[in-house]
Amino acid sequence: MVDLERIRAETVAYFRALDESATLRHHFRHADEEGGLWYMEAVSDRGELIVVKQAELTSAGQLHRYSWEHLEDEHGGLTYQAIDAEEDPLEAIPAEEFQRVWSR
Repeated sequence: MVDLERIRAETVAYFRALDESATLRHHFRHADEEGGLWYMEAVSDRGELIVVKQAELTSAGQLHRYSWEHLEDEHGGLTYQAIDAEEDPLEAIPAEEFQRVWSR
């Protein structure tokens, strides 16, 4: 039997360590098919870009935020897949734009 509490604790610890130790952050935006906007803050880990903060601004104006402090809820969750800024349909944005949305 899988110990879900242990896995959750390890996941939180991983994302928290990445977020707290990162010195260089990358910020991206992505529009989805429903008219929502996704904002991501990613850091490098072992040669991959890992999202440590993610905000979804829905077309209805709702904001959903995910990080190590709030991994998931009934609306979605922090992506667990590394992103490829050159392959994924993401637009690089300034850190200030990400922070403006994140702190709403």
